[in-house]
Amino acid sequence: MRFPRAGISLIELLAVISILLVCAGIILPAIQGVRAASARRLCAANLRQIGLAIQQYHNNAKHLPPGVSYRDGDDPLPYVSWQTRLLPYLERDDLWKQTQQAFAKTPNFTESPPHPSKMALPVFNCPADGRGGVSSKSGNGFTSYLGVEGTDRFICDGVLFMDSQVRFDAITDGLGNTLMAGERPPSADETLGWWYAGWGQNRDGSAEMILGVRELAGGKWAGNCPIGPYSFGPGKFDNQCDAFHFWSPHPGGAHFLFADGSVRFLDYSAAPLMPALATRNGGEVVTLPE
Repeated sequence: MRFPRAGISLIELLAVISILLVCAGIILPAIQGVRAASARRLCAANLRQIGLAIQQYHNNAKHLPPGVSYRDGDDPLPYVSWQTRLLPYLERDDLWKQTQQAFAKTPNFTESPPHPSKMALPVFNCPADGRGGVSSKSGNGFTSYLGVEGTDRFICDGVLFMDSQVRFDAITDGLGNTLMAGERPPSADETLGWWYAGWGQNRDGSAEMILGVRELAGGKWAGNCPIGPYSFGPGKFDNQCDAFHFWSPHPGGAHFLFADGSVRFLDYSAAPLMPALATRNGGEVVTLPE
């Protein structure tokens, strides 16, 4: 006996394909939204962990870590970042000991080994940045979070700048009203944004591991970028000039760590408030938008 073969017509096939495309159009944005929300939560969690480490550092040293170290060439860890000094409080005593031993051998922090400058640490990186935390050009480890040096690299009226040793009691504007650190992805050419150590714009760490909220661009890393000042606002991974202001890959704004340890997501509409939030003792009265 012969049985009829099962099959579908061309019209039925096209209908099934159309249904699958519609489902994909609904599901894929939802998946992307979940991923974006997860990346945003992880970015905030990283900053909270960094904030706790800063609190512990202050408890022991009685001041905040220097934004970047130099002391006219007398610092035993020249150009090391504030994040590197937090390693013992981030359960990375091994890297801190390696850092001290490496600087005892050579002050050239780009020489790896002995320096651990080519390591990527998840706590210093936002997963929304797809570069994986390591420069594809130099191999150096990135950071997505920069300390707030104040208004700009010349004024240094914030809390983390070259050779700074700011105490909490010197932040008279209030710990909850003063920025400590914020999001800014590494530069498009991957020369600015190293977590371990770096020279920055003018061997002052600026735009490397610290940044002003009205930063001025200058030096060879600025390329054809205007001098500024640059303000908090949206940026792009392929725009070198966006290295000179705070921004994030998240829609609408970026996370910031405040001196009291709190982490808040600030909308780009808060840009006019940033100079007042960045100073430690400016005496400004600031009301953050809800």
